[in-house]
Amino acid sequence: MKTPAIPDGHPQRSVKKQIFLSVMVLLLLLSATLLVIMYGKGYRIFVQQGEPKVTKTGILNLTSSPTGAQVYVNDHPTTTTNGSINLTPGKYKIKIAKEGYYDWQKDFDIKREVVSDAEATFFPKAPTLQSISTFGIQSVFIDPTGTKLAFNIASNSARKNGIYIFDMTARNFPVLAGQSSATQIADDTGVDQFSKAKLNWSPDGKQIMATVAGPTGNTYYLLNTDGLNQTPQDITAIYTATLEDWKLQRDDKEAARLKSLKPNVQTFAKDNFRILSWTADDNKILYQASHSAEMPVFKKPRLIGNNHLYERRDLKEGAIYSYNIKEDYNSRIIDTIDTLCTMYDPECSCSEPDSQEKCTVPFTWFPDSTHLLYVHEQKIDVVEDDGSNLTTLYAGPFVDNYVFPWPDGSKLVILTNFNNANVPPTLYSIGLK
Repeated sequence: MKTPAIPDGHPQRSVKKQIFLSVMVLLLLLSATLLVIMYGKGYRIFVQQGEPKVTKTGILNLTSSPTGAQVYVNDHPTTTTNGSINLTPGKYKIKIAKEGYYDWQKDFDIKREVVSDAEATFFPKAPTLQSISTFGIQSVFIDPTGTKLAFNIASNSARKNGIYIFDMTARNFPVLAGQSSATQIADDTGVDQFSKAKLNWSPDGKQIMATVAGPTGNTYYLLNTDGLNQTPQDITAIYTATLEDWKLQRDDKEAARLKSLKPNVQTFAKDNFRILSWTADDNKILYQASHSAEMPVFKKPRLIGNNHLYERRDLKEGAIYSYNIKEDYNSRIIDTIDTLCTMYDPECSCSEPDSQEKCTVPFTWFPDSTHLLYVHEQKIDVVEDDGSNLTTLYAGPFVDNYVFPWPDGSKLVILTNFNNANVPPTLYSIGLK
């Protein structure tokens, strides 16, 4: 039996075919990899004047709380949160909207191959209002940690009248005064009326100084905040020394904060900042410009992706600013306001109980450290720390200066009697989530 003859050149053609296929597969893989890289860098195909063109884009990340909001790019509905979109370089007006909440809007300057972030926090148009105390309250003060409230009750029996501490991180909400969610630390069963005392928190939030007025002068007590003080400690003899010690503690903390800044930032801040408050993480400073000046750029090169459309490095004396230390980003919140007196100002005496109410500032950092509460003209506004998205949260009656954010940002606490002169004011919460 004869073996079939193999045509000349067949093995060579097979090898060439395999090589050709391998090269083609390799080229396809390289092309796909190149396309993925180009896509990741923001290259997209757009049709311009009827012709497809490959254009390098920037990426805008879109997030919102709550999620599932409609995104408008230059007033055109484009996508929803959370996600990202590619945009050709240029300036855009971005609006993020969700039913039942105030719209969020900001301008962006999109750069090639740069990722920018649009982070919308929504606040309800119709927040819930709920009573969280059952008795009339004289005055309220928040502790340095922003988690506890101290207040006086004077409309009940002597045993239940006095000073209370309410821990806003406690779970047993909403019923407050006289219940387990509030801790009574002093009552009116003794000689002194603690229900009418002036209150002042210690720098660490573990003690309260109560100033009780009497016919022969003031008596000062130091109260622990973890339970009822059966025998309140009279510190009248060492009152001045205690205040000085507390002031020293505050000064030391402030000095440590300033020392954490770079030397050139320290110098500029000392010369031009009247510090109003710091965020809880000490990464941002709210301040009033003590002089008109031009703030130099301290961090070079600038961080890529920051939205510099809202940056203001021209300081105007008396205006309020927010400074982001890590990002070296400075924003103007509002124009000139009257000179403010705070515990950070050495010329003020805000650490003294009798002057505490006079030294309140209309701005308070919101717990997320990206918003500020602005209390003015019988309104409670919230504004982003770059001065954008000023929104009125509440415009009803409340007692000035007694507005406090809940530690997780879910509520505000206000003191109000809804303009009913026959009823003592009490605490209410304004639900924001």
